[in-house]
Amino acid sequence: MVASARMTRAAFLGLFALLPVGALLWRLPAQSAEAAVVIPPPAIDVAAGSAETATAVFAGGCFWGVQGVFQHVTGVTGAVSGYAGGAQDTAIYQIVGSGRTGHAEAVEISYDPRLVSYGTLLQVYFSVAHDPTQLNRQGPDTGTQYRSTVFPQNAEQQKITAAYIAQLNEAKVFAGPIATTLEPGKAFYPAERYHQDFLTLNPTYPYIVYNDLPKIENLERLFPALYREKPVLVGAATN
Repeated sequence: MVASARMTRAAFLGLFALLPVGALLWRLPAQSAEAAVVIPPPAIDVAAGSAETATAVFAGGCFWGVQGVFQHVTGVTGAVSGYAGGAQDTAIYQIVGSGRTGHAEAVEISYDPRLVSYGTLLQVYFSVAHDPTQLNRQGPDTGTQYRSTVFPQNAEQQKITAAYIAQLNEAKVFAGPIATTLEPGKAFYPAERYHQDFLTLNPTYPYIVYNDLPKIENLERLFPALYREKPVLVGAATN
């Protein structure tokens, strides 16, 4: 069995159960499925203030990798995997996987705006956390639950995100138009405990090795001043 660039998370789960980790890693392609894109920072950003904490919610495919990236960003004080876009009673992994709940796998990011701005988080999100040009999919995973979406927490975030998408499209830094949607006014619901800190706790998991660890490497390479080697983990705080 040879892992391909389109091998889904479910397929990796099956492989992981059948073969030793060493055998799986040996069969993975030498070149990562993930690629980073160098992009300019947003032309407008949230002005620095006296607030010590703020929140952003991003969806960009499987939340394991998105959470893992932002856990390594300086100024981020927490990153929780979860669901946004649907109702509370359907915020359950097995139900969200149907693609019919309205939910997207998302990550709620808590950060210190004195250390990192919302615009900088957006730059990381569009550059290394996922491919914003893919519609209702991300890499090997398909369905609306893997869509690229920003869930603005206020009108300022909505304005800055919309302006940044227009800026990046105009600059043509990506091979195609950005598919990222904006969905304001949507609640975030934390995912099950076993999804939290998954990248850090399972660094040899084949899906993580192939799809997500390259994102961490890209973060360090493209944003060395932002990169924090020790991730901020959810740990025992997850229900």
